[in-house]
Amino acid sequence: MSLISLDLVLSPEVEDAKKNGTPIVALESTIITHGMPYPQNLEVAKQVEADIRAKGAVPATMAVLNGTLHAGLTEAQLEELAQAKNVAKVSRADMPVIMAQGRTGATTVAATMIAAHLAGIDVFATGGIGGVHKGAEDSFDISADLTELAHTPVTVVAAGAKAILDVPKTLEVLETNGVPVITYGQDSFPAFWSATSDLASPLRMDNADDIAAAHKTRGAMALPGGQLVANPIPTADEIPASELAPVIAQATQEAEDQGVTGKDVTPFLLARIFELTDGKSLVANIALVRNNARLAADIAAALKA
Repeated sequence: MSLISLDLVLSPEVEDAKKNGTPIVALESTIITHGMPYPQNLEVAKQVEADIRAKGAVPATMAVLNGTLHAGLTEAQLEELAQAKNVAKVSRADMPVIMAQGRTGATTVAATMIAAHLAGIDVFATGGIGGVHKGAEDSFDISADLTELAHTPVTVVAAGAKAILDVPKTLEVLETNGVPVITYGQDSFPAFWSATSDLASPLRMDNADDIAAAHKTRGAMALPGGQLVANPIPTADEIPASELAPVIAQATQEAEDQGVTGKDVTPFLLARIFELTDGKSLVANIALVRNNARLAADIAAALKA
């Protein structure tokens, strides 16, 4: 039986950054393929990458293109992915299968963490992580993002868990799996589109240097897994939780009534919330992703110091 070697391609920009010791920030690609339509998806992807470069770091958008795993995309590849059809949404379970079949796949949080670790990249910026879905005590619907955080040593910067989830249960699962949950600059755990929630954050740190030190200390102790940095959306860009609560409740009830399950739940809810907020949820989503990218770049730089 012959061994298969992994074909991991670094973009020229990422390859140069690795050689020169420049900070690198990993980015997911499902926001491009499944998050918004073309050309808005391409514009946002380019803006997030530009935010990282403005901080002196290099962006590495992860994706599987025709079976090959890429860490960093060229402008042409980014444009191609933004217009691609029938792109698989890959996580730990199906990522190797999609690659073996020579298909194209966009990386979720879990898959991006795997790709980042394979490429030797320690920091990853995303919008919000997946977590425990409401009703999980019956459906057992829990995102692979949580177990990935317990296994893969990458610092993930997100605006908390997506507000459509059962956030208290999500925090409990993270605690059980030994994942540090560090909120940046406040004591309240952020609620994705809203800057604060009524949940206390397990941990708090106020600067990138301390977060980088925690990452290094975890590695020195040989502890498995990464850490979640919950970065609140800027208050100027947030949608207040009181305004969102009835909208989320309505969208969740509609999903239940229509029998939406599994991987289809999150895209259904996000689409309905977009409609019910007249697009405000997407505007907030873009703002929080950009905010997370900037903080991730600062942490990546601190790791190099």
